[in-house]
Amino acid sequence: MSIRLDKPWIEFSKQSIDRLTGHLGVYQLANAGKEIIYIGVAGARSRFGLRGELQKWLELDDIATSFFRLEVTMAYKTRHAELLQIFLYDFKRLPLANKNLNVKSMGRLNVG
Repeated sequence: MSIRLDKPWIEFSKQSIDRLTGHLGVYQLANAGKEIIYIGVAGARSRFGLRGELQKWLELDDIATSFFRLEVTMAYKTRHAELLQIFLYDFKRLPLANKNLNVKSMGRLNVG
């Protein structure tokens, strides 16, 4: 079992997002080449859960989002940190739109 989020990509559109529920969890946004550009979380303070968080991204023009995928989980904080650590391990950097995070304060995966 992989710890990576390997669910299928969904087209990033108002219609796709409107079909979502208000569950808590994590999500990834990707560009047209399906490269992850943001890893986000819909936590207890998120209005309308995953649907609400993704609707916020629809209103932004500064990021070219073409796809998203998500995972419903009550362990959203832990899973969010885990997905960021996986990305950091794989690419030695965070996703481009995760600008507000401090890499030095994050834990590291130990694969070996």
